[in-house]
Amino acid sequence: MRKVKVGVVGLGIMGRVHTRAYKSHPNAEVVAVCDIDEDRAKSFAKEFSIARVYTDFREMAEDPELEAVSVATPDFLHKEPVVAFAKAGKDVLCEKPLATSTSDAEEMVKTARNAGVKLMVAFHNRWSPPYAILKSRVDSGELGHPIYAYVRLCDTIYVPTRMISWSSKTSVIWFLGSHVVDLVRWIFGKEAEKVYCVKRDHILKGMNVETEDFFHYIVEFQDSAVALFENSWVLPETLPSVVDFASKFVFTEGCVYVDTHHSQAMRVYTSVKAENPDLFGGPLEIHEHLTGFNVRTVWHFIDCLVRDKTPLSTGEDGLAVTRIIEAALKSAAESKPVKI
Repeated sequence: MRKVKVGVVGLGIMGRVHTRAYKSHPNAEVVAVCDIDEDRAKSFAKEFSIARVYTDFREMAEDPELEAVSVATPDFLHKEPVVAFAKAGKDVLCEKPLATSTSDAEEMVKTARNAGVKLMVAFHNRWSPPYAILKSRVDSGELGHPIYAYVRLCDTIYVPTRMISWSSKTSVIWFLGSHVVDLVRWIFGKEAEKVYCVKRDHILKGMNVETEDFFHYIVEFQDSAVALFENSWVLPETLPSVVDFASKFVFTEGCVYVDTHHSQAMRVYTSVKAENPDLFGGPLEIHEHLTGFNVRTVWHFIDCLVRDKTPLSTGEDGLAVTRIIEAALKSAAESKPVKI
């Protein structure tokens, strides 16, 4: 099979994940990287033996050798590079959320469609083994019809205060909520109709980080299915994991509990800390091979390009999630339910 020549825009945490995943795929070749920080871009390219370095994604989009690209810039900086690469005829894998406004997401989807290129959104949890198994059981009819779900995805305060520098320009409902809203919509196989949301913003603003502390929201889906979501990033750093992720799905013929961060399948204690390693997300290196659902997400994108398949998580999926979260934000601001 041929090797797809790819590039990566945004060389932070997820840019590194995408690059490592591409480098480990037999049908991908990373030929270019881009970051506004030239020193970071050059150092990154040297580390991964990548030939070409850009500091302007518009210039990178004109690269004739480039076939596809990952956009791994911060949440609020996805639209312009996605549109530029789509117009240039490049297939695009965009980190979640697709956009932080419905109008931007609509333009991105429309541009990709008009250009005839693939637009995939990296909703990584669709490749998480427990949720992929749950989806297959739902689709088989074994569990019956969805009744309700509860999903909690939260972070410690380390994330908005130290892990990312741009937390004041996003919110935890975009940063984490986009993951779980997509997850429930995908597992239910139904569209959202109404949302009611509340938020609070005391702790982080008191630390001069201009963003909300948490969101709690109820989403009503088609056929009376309901989901309750919890997203926060103010949990104490003393937790053994940066991430707090657990869920319950209730159906007419059964229920399923998923807990990927507190199952205690592996616990590590040293003289300075306790740790519950993430055994699902990755990238995890096992016997010199990468694995983990973050890696598998990127691999799926390459497989779709090589085999000319439609991605499991499309731009349209990203648009649907953006609509739901934008409605949740409106609900929180107006203190009333909002129809989607």
